[in-house]
Amino acid sequence: VNEKKNVEIPSDSRSESSDGLPSDVEEQFEDAGVESMDEFSDDSSSAVEKSTSNMKFDFDELSDSEDEQLADEFDEDDDVDLDDMDIEEASKRLDKRKLEDENLAEEELQTNIAERESGKEDGIEEDSDLALINNRIQENVRILNNFKDLGDGRSRSEYVAQMLKDIAAYYGYNDFLVEKLFNLFPVSEAIEFFEANEVPRPIVIRTNTLKTRRRDLGQALINRGVNLEPVGKWSKVGLQVFESPVPIGATPEYLAGHYMLQAASSFLPVVSLAPKENERILDMAAAPGGKTTYIAALQKNTGCLFANDANAERCKALVANIHRLGIRNSIVCNYDGREFPGVLGNFDRVLLDAPCSGTGVISKDQSVKLNKSEEDFAMLSHLQKELILAAIDSVDANSKTGGYMVYSTCSVTVEENEAVVDYALRKRPNVKLVSTGLDFGKEGFASFRGKNFHPSLNLTRRYYPHTHNMDGFFVAKFKKLANKSFKIEPTEKKVAEEVKKVEAKGSKNKNEVGFNDAADAKLIEAIRNKNEKKTGKRGVVAK
Repeated sequence: VNEKKNVEIPSDSRSESSDGLPSDVEEQFEDAGVESMDEFSDDSSSAVEKSTSNMKFDFDELSDSEDEQLADEFDEDDDVDLDDMDIEEASKRLDKRKLEDENLAEEELQTNIAERESGKEDGIEEDSDLALINNRIQENVRILNNFKDLGDGRSRSEYVAQMLKDIAAYYGYNDFLVEKLFNLFPVSEAIEFFEANEVPRPIVIRTNTLKTRRRDLGQALINRGVNLEPVGKWSKVGLQVFESPVPIGATPEYLAGHYMLQAASSFLPVVSLAPKENERILDMAAAPGGKTTYIAALQKNTGCLFANDANAERCKALVANIHRLGIRNSIVCNYDGREFPGVLGNFDRVLLDAPCSGTGVISKDQSVKLNKSEEDFAMLSHLQKELILAAIDSVDANSKTGGYMVYSTCSVTVEENEAVVDYALRKRPNVKLVSTGLDFGKEGFASFRGKNFHPSLNLTRRYYPHTHNMDGFFVAKFKKLANKSFKIEPTEKKVAEEVKKVEAKGSKNKNEVGFNDAADAKLIEAIRNKNEKKTGKRGVVAK
């Protein structure tokens, strides 16, 4: 059997024996010493296996394509040369490879299933954790609202600290900002504020009265399938859009300049400014043009409107909206607002919608929750203070119809609103706060967490998303009383007060201290000369 035997058996000449083999094959077995196939018992088969072990076949050197070719050869050719091929070893390797492939496939399947199950479990845990946090927030609100009766021994500060931590985790704020916003409201109202920031504000459009009327615009949009209604009694040009089968920013009416997509809160500073026809007005931070075009519409394209913005890229959108809405009385300029009135001054009215942190529009920009720090608020507050002084100085107090300046932000923090207005009142005593002319909104803070502001700050107005269903906003209106603020020098003021006291009291006896005109004449003249050098005018002193 071990010897190589090339046996060629014609297919048409084979005949089977009683063992089921062709006769010539049976003869060959007999020549090899095998009388019958029955002799291949279990014992004899081991000898055959041993004898075939000398046949070698190197499968490691074959590629996949060569394996396939070999398989095809086994199928197509019955006459296989077994000199260099170990059939048993090849079979074992094939079985082993097949088993490995099956194991890999099973492992991959199990891994995918495990990942899906793991992801599902993680999601459930996360949901259950958030639900637990939310329940704890609601329970802490209930306790803090009635702390005297429901407190369980822990201090109020411990409850507040736990609540701030939970709010930060549940709504996704950083620790600094969540505390700053939480302190603005009572406990229950604070949760309402955070919840409102998770819901987008309604879409509002402003009718461009230079081209159409609100009734006609509303009817045209309703004919296109838009569901809308007036934004409120406080505005005669606003429409609130509930749903639209067409993009509200791509209708023929929009492209024709019949309306402007504009948040309801940004109507407020323009309504407060109350521009008149033929006035000279400055919008100090105008881009993208919603307030500017509203001012021009109220002016009926008369007078002169200067639309300034410090960002040249944003000025492109400003120019585009001015052209689309048919504004013809505006001049677009690109200056830092702090350069006014050096660039241009003596305006009848000035609107300053100052750059701010955006804490009133979190529903539009969720990144505010994490990217605002204490340094950001300090920097913005400093910039706002510089801008508000420049805006006040740009107003002409002698204007026959105006002399007003409106300051607004889309922020709800005290540092950017009441603190800035109070700073302006201290630095510019020639201005005062007046009513905003808005018949709704909450009063500004006259005091906040131990810090007292000017009492007239109750004339300012605050707007919140959870109470007014609009972006958080702040509006303050100033009236300029004089173009220059005259200040009395401390020494002069002190001397004048002493003179008044002595003159009112009179000299009752010779030991009482009083003024000697001859002795004080030189001092009074020196003060008068000093004041003349500084102001170019005769100083004001008591005689």
